[in-house]
Amino acid sequence: MLLSDYISDYLDYILIGMTAIILIMFICLIILFVKSRKLKKTYTKFMEGADGKSLEVQFEDKFRQLEDLKKESKEHADQIKKILENILITYQKIGIVKYDAFQEMGGKLSFVLAILNDENDGFLLNSMHSTREGCYTYIKEIIKGESFVVLSSEEKLALEEAKKSRNFMG
Repeated sequence: MLLSDYISDYLDYILIGMTAIILIMFICLIILFVKSRKLKKTYTKFMEGADGKSLEVQFEDKFRQLEDLKKESKEHADQIKKILENILITYQKIGIVKYDAFQEMGGKLSFVLAILNDENDGFLLNSMHSTREGCYTYIKEIIKGESFVVLSSEEKLALEEAKKSRNFMG
């Protein structure tokens, strides 16, 4: 069987296949034309009224804005650093214990308040209430979580409670 005989036998199928290929290529051509047109519109809009000099000015302006943003960002970072340093020295850990200072004579109106910073420096405020004697308030300094004055059991408890409390940075 010769090639010409083979082609003549399947000519209908070959023509249908070629028509389908041409139709697919035509659809692809239309899609490419539409995309090219969109790209050209975008380019024309971008370049509209702009020559090389005006584009250069626009780029310089954007670079200037970027430099300003970098400066502001650095200033903000420095300010945040200062704020964080200040937070570490502020009192932010608290412990409180209520107790009866004079065995059933004053009720549970007495208290110890421990206030510490991040490094466990601060003070204990002790207020002892009595129905007969009035109210006595005194303060004890705390350095690195320790007191150089003897602490009562309630004061020790309030101090430990404050040490265990979570601070802002923790």
